[in-house]
Amino acid sequence: MTSKPASSSILAFLVAGAYFMEMLDGTVVVSALPQMAESFGVQPIDLNIGISAYLLTLAVLIPASGWVADKYGPRAVFGWAIVIFTLASILCGLSPNLWTFTAARILQGVGGALMVPVGRLIVLRNTAKQDLMRAIATITWPGLAAPVLGPPIGGFLATYATWHWIFFLNVPLGILGFILTMKLIPAGKPDGAKPFDWTGFVLIGIACFGLMYGLDLISRQDGSMSLAAIWLTASAVVTTAAILHARRAEHPLVDPWALRIRSFSITIWGGSIFRVAIGAVPFLAPLMFQLAFGLDAYQAGLLVLWVFAGNIVMKPFTTPVLRRFTFRQVLLGNGLLNAVLISSYALLTPATPFALICALLFASGLTRSMQFTALNTIAFAEVPEARMSGANTLFNVAQQMSMGLGVGVAAAALRLAELWFPGTNGSLPLIDFQIAFAVIGLISFVAILDMIGLDAGAGNELRVRRAGAK
Repeated sequence: MTSKPASSSILAFLVAGAYFMEMLDGTVVVSALPQMAESFGVQPIDLNIGISAYLLTLAVLIPASGWVADKYGPRAVFGWAIVIFTLASILCGLSPNLWTFTAARILQGVGGALMVPVGRLIVLRNTAKQDLMRAIATITWPGLAAPVLGPPIGGFLATYATWHWIFFLNVPLGILGFILTMKLIPAGKPDGAKPFDWTGFVLIGIACFGLMYGLDLISRQDGSMSLAAIWLTASAVVTTAAILHARRAEHPLVDPWALRIRSFSITIWGGSIFRVAIGAVPFLAPLMFQLAFGLDAYQAGLLVLWVFAGNIVMKPFTTPVLRRFTFRQVLLGNGLLNAVLISSYALLTPATPFALICALLFASGLTRSMQFTALNTIAFAEVPEARMSGANTLFNVAQQMSMGLGVGVAAAALRLAELWFPGTNGSLPLIDFQIAFAVIGLISFVAILDMIGLDAGAGNELRVRRAGAK
């Protein structure tokens, strides 16, 4: 006997809650890095490996999530993913050193890799076409909220409790999520998985690992630049091999077919570069406010909260803006403004008026929200129903990998800046952060280039349909 399926809106909010928990866990540690580093006896920048390991595990295992859901059933996989994620959170909070913490983060990534993509797949399969864009917007909203809510929450817990509670916070959320999953999602039957693409899985895993490990080597104080170059080059070669394999394979683990659609491909190429830039900001800003400005973890987190305020304020205006202007106009104009604002972070100093810093962070949040929403709205607009599952897997891989790259690129930029302007006693001077933000700003400008080729009428049908919706 199966339960009556919940409405698509309720399912979307359940998956959004799981996504929020996953994304929050990826950023909540940032404000607590100095305290965690002191507890583990390492430098704050060294904890980048714990963050990157989590995001890398997501990127490597997400391609297999669709196959696992087909074989064992979406509800079972989604429920067990929440359980794994919650138990791994407890292990993170109990970790005595950096390496046990990193191992726990990898296990946590296993749960996260299955949790959100399978949840998104559940929503795609239970949502009518006319409601699909609204459901996707609900699911992707936590991707904006969690990265900027994470630093103040982590800073508050690190300042007024201990950093361990950052991870114990997931326990009640995980229990509630599991209960709702059992009540709201019908058990159904496994669809029967196609043959597993082991070649594609191995190639994608090696490519992702090589890229993230190469960046991690650059970010380490004892990292070898020549070895990093070897890993990055190997990653590029294996990535090429993975793409060629996917084009020839009968049942590729990651189906690249949707890249033929221009409105989807920009969310993968230019959109990924954009996510690298915005993924770096929640990592760099709290560290700069603590290590270069002298603020405590909670104060630094509260400053970053102004980015979230910008996200919230922009949200009601995104639909009217997308009705008034074409997607191409929004992505180019707003993308340019976003790049300028991120670049201006490099001009901040401890002498900058507090109100001006808050205004800059707020404005950055406005443009960040608009760009993120526009990209996610147009992503699946022209993807055929039969290709939706493959496009969903590819989109999730690109999203998680690019957010992970944001942290890795930010840490690498900091380390390179430190080589040019070394601090004292392991400290990071302000100039290092300014150089890092200049690099991230340049990356955000590069992201706009892919949007130039978007057709002026792309997504017009979707804009008309949205205009008629309440």
